[in-house]
Amino acid sequence: MSGMVLKGKDADWEIICGLEIHCQIISKSKMFSGASTHYGSEVNQNVSFVDAGMPGQLPTLNEQCVRQAIKTGLGLNAQINKYSEFARKNYFYADLPQGYQISQFKYPIVGEGYVKIELENGENKNIGIERLHIEQDAGKSIHDISPSKTFIDLNRAGVGLMEIVTKPDFRSPEEAGAFLRKLRSIVRYLGTCDGNMDEGSMRCDVNVSVRKVGEQDFRTRNEMKNVNSVKFVMQAIEFEARRQIEVYDAGGKIEQETRQFDPSTGQTKVMRKKEFAHDYRYFPEPDLLPLVLSDELIEQIKSEMVELPDAKKERFVTELGLTAYDAGVICENKEMADFFEEAARGHDAKKTANWLMGDFFALLNERKLELSESPISAKNLGALVELISQNVINGKTAKEVFAIMADTKESPEKIVEERGLRQVTDSSAIEKVIDEVIAANPDNAAAYKAGKVNLMGWFVGQVMKASAGKANPAMVNEILRRKLN
Repeated sequence: MSGMVLKGKDADWEIICGLEIHCQIISKSKMFSGASTHYGSEVNQNVSFVDAGMPGQLPTLNEQCVRQAIKTGLGLNAQINKYSEFARKNYFYADLPQGYQISQFKYPIVGEGYVKIELENGENKNIGIERLHIEQDAGKSIHDISPSKTFIDLNRAGVGLMEIVTKPDFRSPEEAGAFLRKLRSIVRYLGTCDGNMDEGSMRCDVNVSVRKVGEQDFRTRNEMKNVNSVKFVMQAIEFEARRQIEVYDAGGKIEQETRQFDPSTGQTKVMRKKEFAHDYRYFPEPDLLPLVLSDELIEQIKSEMVELPDAKKERFVTELGLTAYDAGVICENKEMADFFEEAARGHDAKKTANWLMGDFFALLNERKLELSESPISAKNLGALVELISQNVINGKTAKEVFAIMADTKESPEKIVEERGLRQVTDSSAIEKVIDEVIAANPDNAAAYKAGKVNLMGWFVGQVMKASAGKANPAMVNEILRRKLN
């Protein structure tokens, strides 16, 4: 199995890990106010009286945030709860102006579900989803402007969040990494969260405990807050698991606490002893009615669902003949999958995938371009593949045409016609070139006939050179072989 076994002093240990992922909801305004959610605005520009916690200001629920949460729940194969409630989670912190966060506690909007992940060894595994609830985000504390003061930016305060809580199903850092990449792919396909961990619109809390292989019960866990990249999540899990094993091996005990992962050292350190749910004094939010969803609304949102990565990947394999690996790489990103489908429409899909993942990806990487900035359109990439399939140009010329397309943005047909790059498939024209090459190299022709058959490659090269690379290679081989033999 994919689980990771760690060696202790006198026993083997396994990792038990669960994740809590905060996904910022894509909506124009905040969860309970009309303030803008635009990222990158001037400090404290997008703040209404509600977000600032002014007395007497009442929250109004944003319907778009609710719809986005339902859509995400459906994407996680999860139960949509027709009845849910908001609750106040009380804690005091400078970037939480109300002194509490409006969240959901006992009755979340989305219940149990699962996400299928693919691992490097080819195994698939379902990761259980415990729940998804919606809540408002806090503001942002900035500690590096002054040595003695903390500054507060409330632009993010009140932005809608989906908190997705998994079951403790991860047994290795690799599984957690695969899950986060899959989840990011799903929310981006759905358009419910942009998944940019570096901007903080997707953040992850990591819960880790360990137990001896063969044990059934869970031991005390520690939580690492706000880890902001897939790589760091994987590093945090491994470091924390090894640290806990060392504590147990030394006869110590793990206390439940909140820790912080430091990317510069790859280590975790204590932030505070862990709070429990009763420390937050949850109680029902008095200013918001329970949320009751109609069957019609849920069915309407189901009808708006897009094809998700797993379904698209399966279709590319079964209908278009791609390998599971190629389909997986292409489908991780919706824009890339759409680009590929447009390029492959009416053309050889396998060849199109080869060009996309070979020369095309190399071009984007080399020029550090996003897909949207590509100088080669999907239509033109497909047209290039078609010219190869129709024997209008050969593979060598196609690379030349591709390079020109990348510089000029012109269509491959135009480049081929204007530069006279059309492949020579006229057998008499090819025969004429071959006769000239054989006549000019009688010694090599005699050596070939005497048994030096590896000279065939040399002759093919001479003919291609003489035809400026435009002769059809298959025809050159066939006619050469006939002439020399």
